[in-house]
Amino acid sequence: MVPGILYFLVFHYGALVGNLIAFKEYVPFDGIWGSPWVGLGNFQRMFADSAFWDAVLNTLWIAVLQIVFYFPVPLALALLLHSLTWSTVRRFVQSVAYLPHFISWVIVVALFQQVLGDTGMLNGYLGDAGLSTVDIIGNPDAFRPLVVAQVIWKDAGWGTIIFLAALSQVDEQQYEAAAIDGAGPWRRFWHVTLPAIRPVIVLLLIMRLGEILSVGFEQMLLQRDAVGPEAAEIIDTFVYYQGIVGGDYGYAAAAGLFKGLIGAVLVYTANKIAHRLGEQGVYK
Repeated sequence: MVPGILYFLVFHYGALVGNLIAFKEYVPFDGIWGSPWVGLGNFQRMFADSAFWDAVLNTLWIAVLQIVFYFPVPLALALLLHSLTWSTVRRFVQSVAYLPHFISWVIVVALFQQVLGDTGMLNGYLGDAGLSTVDIIGNPDAFRPLVVAQVIWKDAGWGTIIFLAALSQVDEQQYEAAAIDGAGPWRRFWHVTLPAIRPVIVLLLIMRLGEILSVGFEQMLLQRDAVGPEAAEIIDTFVYYQGIVGGDYGYAAAAGLFKGLIGAVLVYTANKIAHRLGEQGVYK
């Protein structure tokens, strides 16, 4: 356990000291302690910046779409895989569904560009058929559904792992008893499967809410130039361009700290709601 503990102490808890630059006009040559203190100046500037609120709005839109459309997909896929009785087919489908998770976002975005881009495979077929072409990759209006579809294709298979583990713990005798009592597939799911895996669903949903403002830095950065910052700018890319590219480190750190605080509040609130509903949540 020592290497894992050291990793979290150094790169997670130790790195929290760096949040001090959010309250300073940070100059790298002067260091954290030598840079002048500005108090809440960076936050005041951030709250008055319309570009920041545009990034927040884009982030929230994409996060809500991911929760609504992505979160149920791993559960549905796990239920389908769990219902398969032929183990060879189930293992094959699992392997195929897991594979995209190990592909980098650079490759995933390139694949989607080759298929849905202005000169991609889809437009090639449409052009050969004499139909008008469409540029899905470069269309700002189609960007949000596109990124959700990319996340589903890449990570839905990986997300089934925990759900499959939870489903494997459900007592098969409960299904048999329900079937004998005349319960159909839907009623067996509603009265046997769902209550058994509900704690896992609540736990994963709380953890997802904690990361609601993290909607994929690499994914957005790689496609930002194609659709413009108005459609693809999120908090993470805003921090990157303000801090790393623009050199305004204190201002970027303030935006990053704001994002972290909102995530912590969401986890705490969702956990309290889970306790009120009788679930354990992330912690008691």
